[in-house]
Amino acid sequence: MEMLVFGHGGAKVLVFPTRDGHFFEYEQLGLVATLADKLQAGHLQLYCIEGLAAESLYGFHRHPADRIRRHAALEDYILNEVLPLMAAKNPHDCTIVHGCSLGAFEAASLAFRHPHLFRKLVAFSGRYDLTMKVESFGDLFDGYYDDSVYFHTPTHFLPGLGSDWRLEKLRSLDIVLTIGDADPFLDNNRYLSRLLAEKNVGHQLHVRGGRAHRAGAWRKMAALYL
Repeated sequence: MEMLVFGHGGAKVLVFPTRDGHFFEYEQLGLVATLADKLQAGHLQLYCIEGLAAESLYGFHRHPADRIRRHAALEDYILNEVLPLMAAKNPHDCTIVHGCSLGAFEAASLAFRHPHLFRKLVAFSGRYDLTMKVESFGDLFDGYYDDSVYFHTPTHFLPGLGSDWRLEKLRSLDIVLTIGDADPFLDNNRYLSRLLAEKNVGHQLHVRGGRAHRAGAWRKMAALYL
């Protein structure tokens, strides 16, 4: 597993790539350059990891049960290897989880499942239910459903979440969601926002003009929200 680290101090940012991206994508799309001042000033430190989407959520050569199992294995890697590495390299008490597109789903799923590990979630252009069908985007599990799919899907498990401890930790998170008003996932973002509001979880949902599912829009968002 490869990763890139940018910056020398400050709040730690765990960065997920998009569906087709790799650990170097965030730099390749110009997002690292957008944050250069904050990195050089020691305000942020980025940890850009591999997403393995072709082996997991988009691994259509696998049975859907194997796809979600592989996704869960990636989560275990993050919990047991990446986050401890980040803590060892940087003692700052703020850890942010961040991603664009599929990376936004992965960031949100991780933060909502383990809210005690993070201080902030920053998710751009995400679809938070991979079983939904909209425009050219289909159900990534081909109709298959099990407990693992349920517990990794934010808009599925949030309505039934009743743990006072977990809700307290969720309410302490700084949550920033962004989406374009012409983006196919706009309704899904609004639905997630309603679910969070129903649980009294404070958050920001920023709806930007046009179809903001592209690097140029993400660069502007990163400068504003990270």
